[in-house]
Amino acid sequence: MALLVHLKTVTDLRGRGDRIAKVAFRGLSFYTRVIENCEDEAPFDETFRWPIASNIDGNEMLEIQVYNYSKVFTNRLIGTFAMVLQKVVEEGQLEISDTLIDDNNSSIRTCVSIEIKYQAMDGTVGAWNDSEFLENPNQRADHETTFHFETESLLSGSGQSLGSGTSPGRSQQSLLGERRSAGKDVIKPKDDKGKKESKEKTSGKGVFSGMKLGKARHAKDDHKKGHADEPAVLETEDLDRKAMRLGGGLDPDTISLASVTAVTTNVSNKRSKPDIKMEPSAGRPQDYQVSITIIEARQLVGLNMDPVVCVEIGEEKKYTSMKESTNCPYYNEYFVFDFHVSPDVMFDKIVKLSVIHSKNLLRSGTLVGTFKLDIGTIYSQPEHQFYHKWAILSDPGDITTGVKGYIKCDIAVVGKGDNIKTPHKSNETDEDDIEGNLLLPEGVPSERQWARYYVKVYRAEGLPKMNTSIMANMKKAFIGENKDLVDPYVQVSFAGQKGKTSVQKSTYEPVWNEQIIFTEMFPPLCTRIKIQIRDCDKVNEVAIGTHFVDLRKISNDGDKGFLPTFGPSWVNMYGSTRNYTLMDEHQDLNEGLGEGVSFRARLLICIGMEILDTASTEIMSSTDVQMESIQQISDLATGKLEEFFLFGAFLESTMLDRRIGDKPVNFEVTIGNYGNQIDGISKPAVRKRKGGGDTDEEESELLQNSSEDEVDDDGDLQPISCTPPMKPVITDRNYFHLPYFEKKPCTYIKSWWQDQRRRLYNANIMDKIADKLEEGLNDVQEILKTEKPHPERRLRGVLEELSSGCIRFVSLANKDQSAAGKTKLDRERLKSCIREMENMAQQAKTMRTQVKKTTLKDKFKQVHVFLHKLRFMAEEPQHSIPEIFIWMMSNNKRIAYARIPSKDILYSIVDEETGKDCGKVKTVFLKLPGKRGFGTAGWTVQAKIEVYFWLGLNKQRKDFLTGLPSGYEENKAVQGQGLQSFPPISLTYIKKQLFQLRVHMYQARSLCAADSSGLSDPFARVFFSTQSQCTEVLQETLCPTWDQLLVFDNIELYGEAQELRDDPPIVVIEIYDQDTVGKAEYIGRTFAKPIVKMAEEEYCPPRFPPQLEYYQIYRGNSTAGDLLAAFELLQIPPSGKHNLPPIDGPTDSERGPILPVPKGIRPVLSKYRIEILFWGLRDLKRVNLAQVDRPRVDIECAGKGVQSAVIQNYKKNPNFSTLVKYFEVDLPENELLHPPLNIRVVDCRAFGRYTLVGSHAVGSLRKFIYRPPENKVQNWVNAGDINVNMETEVPVKKMETVVKLEANSDAVVKVDANEDEKSKKKKKKKGEEIEEEEPDESMLDWWSKYFASIETLMERIRQQEAAAAEAEEKEDTEIAAEGKLGTKQSKSKDKAKAQEKEKKKKQLEMVEKKEKVKIDELQVYDKELETEFGNFEDWLHTFNLYRGKIGDDDDSCTDEERIVGRFKGSICVYKVPLPEDIAREAGYEPTFGMFQGIPNNDLVNVLVRVYVVRATELHPADINGKADPYIVIKLGKTEIRDKENYISKQLNPVFGKSFDIEVTFPMESMLTVSIYDWDLVGTDDLIGETKLDLENRYYSKHRATCGIAQQYSLHGYNMWRDPVKPTQLLTKLCKENKMDGPHFGPGGRVKVANRVFTGPTEIEDENGVKKETDEHLSLIVLHHWEEVPRVGCRLVPEHVETRPLLNPEKPGIEQGRIEMFVDMFPKDMPAPGAPIDISPRKPKKYELRVIVWNTDEVILEDDDYFTGEKSSDIFVRGWLKGQQEDKQDTDVHYHSLTGEGNFNWRFIFPFDYLMAEEKIVISKKESMFSWDETEYKIPARLTLQVWDADHFSADDFLGAIELDLNRFTRGAKTAKLCTIEMATDESAFPTVSIFKQKRVKGWWPFVARNENDEMELTGKVEAELHLLTAEEAEKSPAGLARNEPEPLEKPNRPDTSFIWFLNPLKSIKYLICNRYKWLIVKIVLALLLLIMIGLFLYSMPGYMVKKLLGA
Repeated sequence: MALLVHLKTVTDLRGRGDRIAKVAFRGLSFYTRVIENCEDEAPFDETFRWPIASNIDGNEMLEIQVYNYSKVFTNRLIGTFAMVLQKVVEEGQLEISDTLIDDNNSSIRTCVSIEIKYQAMDGTVGAWNDSEFLENPNQRADHETTFHFETESLLSGSGQSLGSGTSPGRSQQSLLGERRSAGKDVIKPKDDKGKKESKEKTSGKGVFSGMKLGKARHAKDDHKKGHADEPAVLETEDLDRKAMRLGGGLDPDTISLASVTAVTTNVSNKRSKPDIKMEPSAGRPQDYQVSITIIEARQLVGLNMDPVVCVEIGEEKKYTSMKESTNCPYYNEYFVFDFHVSPDVMFDKIVKLSVIHSKNLLRSGTLVGTFKLDIGTIYSQPEHQFYHKWAILSDPGDITTGVKGYIKCDIAVVGKGDNIKTPHKSNETDEDDIEGNLLLPEGVPSERQWARYYVKVYRAEGLPKMNTSIMANMKKAFIGENKDLVDPYVQVSFAGQKGKTSVQKSTYEPVWNEQIIFTEMFPPLCTRIKIQIRDCDKVNEVAIGTHFVDLRKISNDGDKGFLPTFGPSWVNMYGSTRNYTLMDEHQDLNEGLGEGVSFRARLLICIGMEILDTASTEIMSSTDVQMESIQQISDLATGKLEEFFLFGAFLESTMLDRRIGDKPVNFEVTIGNYGNQIDGISKPAVRKRKGGGDTDEEESELLQNSSEDEVDDDGDLQPISCTPPMKPVITDRNYFHLPYFEKKPCTYIKSWWQDQRRRLYNANIMDKIADKLEEGLNDVQEILKTEKPHPERRLRGVLEELSSGCIRFVSLANKDQSAAGKTKLDRERLKSCIREMENMAQQAKTMRTQVKKTTLKDKFKQVHVFLHKLRFMAEEPQHSIPEIFIWMMSNNKRIAYARIPSKDILYSIVDEETGKDCGKVKTVFLKLPGKRGFGTAGWTVQAKIEVYFWLGLNKQRKDFLTGLPSGYEENKAVQGQGLQSFPPISLTYIKKQLFQLRVHMYQARSLCAADSSGLSDPFARVFFSTQSQCTEVLQETLCPTWDQLLVFDNIELYGEAQELRDDPPIVVIEIYDQDTVGKAEYIGRTFAKPIVKMAEEEYCPPRFPPQLEYYQIYRGNSTAGDLLAAFELLQIPPSGKHNLPPIDGPTDSERGPILPVPKGIRPVLSKYRIEILFWGLRDLKRVNLAQVDRPRVDIECAGKGVQSAVIQNYKKNPNFSTLVKYFEVDLPENELLHPPLNIRVVDCRAFGRYTLVGSHAVGSLRKFIYRPPENKVQNWVNAGDINVNMETEVPVKKMETVVKLEANSDAVVKVDANEDEKSKKKKKKKGEEIEEEEPDESMLDWWSKYFASIETLMERIRQQEAAAAEAEEKEDTEIAAEGKLGTKQSKSKDKAKAQEKEKKKKQLEMVEKKEKVKIDELQVYDKELETEFGNFEDWLHTFNLYRGKIGDDDDSCTDEERIVGRFKGSICVYKVPLPEDIAREAGYEPTFGMFQGIPNNDLVNVLVRVYVVRATELHPADINGKADPYIVIKLGKTEIRDKENYISKQLNPVFGKSFDIEVTFPMESMLTVSIYDWDLVGTDDLIGETKLDLENRYYSKHRATCGIAQQYSLHGYNMWRDPVKPTQLLTKLCKENKMDGPHFGPGGRVKVANRVFTGPTEIEDENGVKKETDEHLSLIVLHHWEEVPRVGCRLVPEHVETRPLLNPEKPGIEQGRIEMFVDMFPKDMPAPGAPIDISPRKPKKYELRVIVWNTDEVILEDDDYFTGEKSSDIFVRGWLKGQQEDKQDTDVHYHSLTGEGNFNWRFIFPFDYLMAEEKIVISKKESMFSWDETEYKIPARLTLQVWDADHFSADDFLGAIELDLNRFTRGAKTAKLCTIEMATDESAFPTVSIFKQKRVKGWWPFVARNENDEMELTGKVEAELHLLTAEEAEKSPAGLARNEPEPLEKPNRPDTSFIWFLNPLKSIKYLICNRYKWLIVKIVLALLLLIMIGLFLYSMPGYMVKKLLGA
């Protein structure tokens, strides 16, 4: 294994000197000898050899550097030659001479000649897979993998590349990877293998999807390679024929089904795929509905508040009612907002929930907190909704505070056609876990932080003028100055806030250098930042351009993710055309709605973000938007400015809309403002663009860099951006074309942009991988659809390609990353893309091994996820080069445009990085701008052009013509001194070929109706090149079979014959409806590629004659049918046409000159018999105001048909008298080609006139084809699990008995019978508690059954979810095990696992609990019964009849309005004669053919009983956001309006009503149940309605007349309600189905056919007497009827179905749901009993007595006036939730010094309670103006609060406790044991229910939030709760407070408890006695002492004198 390089000579050297060369490969360099003193040629003539250990990869480089040699100084580099060894790896040997390039990457004259040889390890030359650089399969050994490479195709030698969608094509003329100078490469392949190997590329969608452009074609030189020709259509037999290609045996998984793919591009690969869908649907408005339920709020911060919730979307605000003095209000209020806007606008709208405290008419209230998210986030959730989630409130005014509370809500967004699955409302227990149910999308952390978002706005360029020039001229006249006509500023909107920069006056190139700062939570729930340049104007401020930045694209939330970052980078803005008009009709485009049609400006911005530390003191605490100025940015920050060259050639321009008129037409190409000659911008801007600074120097420098031979002609290259105007020529009635003939006009533009090509290159690589993947998935889809074998093999191949494509991306993206202008986002995105791609490659590899037949569907879905991921990653958020616009101009007016992304035509020397349309011919359809292009206008093609584009750096532009079809000469423009410019201004084709196109138009199906009759008169118009032809017009059909050959003669195509063979132009087929008056109406369009036969080829298999294929017809964006056709393009040999394959002349004389499709192409036919069952017609509407009286049905298929009998009087009996008729017809053997079957209904009027009533086309007969049952293996042999319930009362869930049943044996199904004893044992173990739970039989009613069933339904849903999660987990662990996918996932998985386990445990416990209550259940379906039982079309099908045109807009919902009636019947198709072994059963009636055993269709009288249980989530109909619903039932002529029983102000009304109606089928069989809104004044509005077809239910084998109950009971709530007992029913079923049975045997056995069932045989009556019965046994058989052989099917159980309510005014959007069921009883049978009572349960009256005994440790609030001691004046307040106005207070315990209070006070709360729903029912008037009371249902919660009483100011709130009466913490025995945890962590304590315990006493904590927002204990209360029913309360009354009866004794309060200003003496006594007793004693003693001393001193002198004087 070695690589040899022979360096021959280096020529064209300059000057004289010593030369040396260095040759390097894989890091090992060799030097040549020094050639001394040589002049212009250095003859090195040396060979170098590199021994190689591993195969050379196709993208490795060989580098040769030539130096001037110097002995003293370092060698000076002359130039470098580098090449990618792709060609070498392919060819093995190569001779090349090419120019060198210098340091600046520009080409120099010097040329090098080398020869390279490469020898692979085993002597072969590695095969080159165009796109994945996989090694040769033979060298697998070197590689660790043991995979078979599945990417090489099996089609011999065609080597279908399944890589990343690159074109191998360009490697023909040139080498990949060299810098090529035009025309100097010389490539001489040494061996034959090097000849162009035809490589086929399959891509696009399958037969039935997307566009189908022909088949895979075979290489012309296949035979040279010694391969036998194999058919291109791969049928099954080819799969085993493994092609031995390149000596490697291949796995058959590699097959790309050539026959089922679409546009097949070939070797030359010079054409791109055209896009088939035309209409831009982006800006079109749609209906949306946002419904929000505010359930409750909790933990609101603030004391004793009166909260209101405000719901705000955009400008609309709605408020809930106000709840008084609570911080956990319960609302349960429902709001609906309706919008009619485009999706973009909708998803940017912000939903804002805010809680406002004490708002009233006079004051706006204070804001507690808000929560924001955008509609897009909600819409991207599963089911487009958040259900029962808690929104976290935060205060935007002060971000330093934490959570301000939580709101529990449901939010759902419904667009048209979305249906929302509402989880059934079960008892809400698990949602109280707030942290676990936060309203945040998956993956967003629950602790969100505040962050600052900076949007830096630097400058803008290229703005359009925004004022009329008249104004400017006036200004100039007056003031004398000439200014730019625009005053721009930038406005940024994010998360509902807007910020703007300053206004820059009069400038097209404004500089701001300002930043706008938003403060918002991170991660934000608003995903887009909207950045808009606006023009400041006194009169009308308008947007100039808008750009959206999606935060998901500029950040990554993974483990190694990064915060949002963007730029600094230019963003390009597009919008309306640049010419200014005062009323711009396309202004919407500038607002960012719809696709912009012109470049508007580019803006330099940068986005950053920092997370705030809310604890720090410096930060601004408000969230107002701020604006500040910033530093200017350097010019290099966004990348180096480079000169780009854009070349375009217009090869053909056809299908110009005739309405343009015949003025000359030309095309303009623009990129940014370059090339825009009409309304571009003044020139100086362009010059500045080059360097910004010193323009002249920059200019000259740029010129020196370009290579020398271009200096002269390129210095002053005048751009040509418009083609010369040309008068159009008529093609046909609708279209013109431009007569280019051989002269093709060209355009070229130079432009200057920052060089950010790397971004586009990476996007291109990913796009190509994604395209490849999509194409592969479409293949798989196709194989599945057409039921071809081995789809799993193809999927494995797809995964193989994907993983190698990803690996290839990683190796390419890691290449040189030049630093200039690389932003942080570039680096981070690259890292994350590489990570994702490595991961994806690994997963794809792993998954490939797991793809089996069984897992196919699953894996297919997963691979779709990869596709979404790839598409998301490929979208580059930072723009670089603006998009290219092509405008068609007529008379200097812009008519129509096309927009081409610059990345699609960007050139790179690496194939994968090149844009998919670069250097290729692309078919582009021009469309009308803006709103003009909506609807029908958007469907017509304005023009179809074939263009060739090339965009790249100017210095790389040598190759820009290489992709053009060869055979042209360039015409260059003559300049000044006779110099020629370099790019051609036009091309003249000297080579042209003559062809004949044969178009075989066989048939079309499922076209849309274009006439008012509901049919069309279709014809097809086929366009090819500049010719067009039409098929004949077929009258009145939607499925025309034209069977016509159209021949286009003498078609001139320009270019080389070989290229045309591989890549012919496309054929466009348009289908029209012929109208007698006016012009034909457009129906739809499709494209195809013909199969080409060159003159020298044989017209023989496998390629000819071509096969018919289906092509999907599109109308706008929606599909409009299929076309079955074939196309062949035959070269006319020089000898003339007579050498072409002959066309068989017309055989049928009556068809005149029309040629039929020839024999070999039309399908092979067989004889089929089609039997039709005619049952009847329903709901026929009037035709031309006359009623239909005598209708008849005509059936037609493939030209044959049959008519029904005429219905003589439609009003009296709309059924047919003759039921079955048949006709025989020739149909294609291939079922996929079966023509549709047309059903038409006509009305036979007088005088032999017929009027068409309506029609229906059955598109596919497949489901009606009769397939005889296989006698050998009967489907029912293995009858699966038989679960048989044994007990009379209990549905035992746990028991399953699995029995394998043989068809011929008498199998016995045994069932465990000791279940009863088990449950008894259980009771004993569990002790007394169960005794309470055991429901009393008399207590149970229908509602008990209903609620129990809903519980079961919820349980089932939960288990399904758990199972799904578990399966997913298992899958992940498998993948992780195989691929070691890092620890991150497994860790999170473990966590999830643990949580799952916890959940499961809880669920199990719940099940355990439930198992105790034994209630029979019914089946609650959360959807319509029809969906569960296949629309009840088991033998009777309903076909809608249509009349009238299809709507203009592509809404399928308009179909509803076109329905004019329904035909009931059926179809059976089978080949005749039938095989012998199909035996006729006994009693076969020949008149019924295949339709045996159908009932007769005479009139039937039926009693219909409609039960309406309840409605949920109705759309509000009144201003107050509520509705007053009532039921209206229509059936035939009967209408019941239950208006007097309307339910006031309810959106979830419980009706609980049944209605009996007697009707006659079939006249009255459509039941409509509507819900209307009652209005006091004016008419009542329809909220929504649902329609049920009762007839299909009545006749269905599923027996939907009366559901079968789970158990058979004679009395009680579960009484059997069908007049027919189970035994009678079973007997009847057996008889009808001609079966043996039922035979009841001893020991509870019953035998039906060969099945034996066992079950209980006893039943109890009301009195508890047991009797023998067979009913249970029969019921068991009925429940398992689907397991009975041959005739078994599921019977409808006793059920409640949930049906969506729809309103015709808002088509497609659900207006609520209704739960109901219908029973039907034929009148000729015994009459049924009275209807079941399902009237709503009346709430039960209760009385709750709460005695507040004592409080303790209440916090002390007041300071004493005299002494300053802490004390509190305590009282306790209590109320039941929802009844705040009835709150009750105890008396005040004054002056408590320890927080102890004694009360002995009784509160009494009477209330009404619904046991089943655990809700209190309150009826009260909403306001003084309300007409009637409104009923509210509120959870039973008791609130107790402790207060401090103040006399002169408001009382102070100290703390509260809320007890949910159904489950609250058991009170503590003593005050000491009572802790705060009892309130904060309730789950840790045992709970009790007052409804079970009746009486509870204990201590509970009072809690409140302190300043730091933490819960703290503020007191304890000892209370006793006593619950009595109203009757018990009456018997033993008790008084309020301490009053009689049953008075409580006065509390023993300390003496200190009094109030000072009421008892002044007492207070003095208290002051003296208590406090200052000793002090007073001391003072008195001291006073006495003082007095004594005073007296002593006073009397002493006297006394002394006396003594002295001795007196």
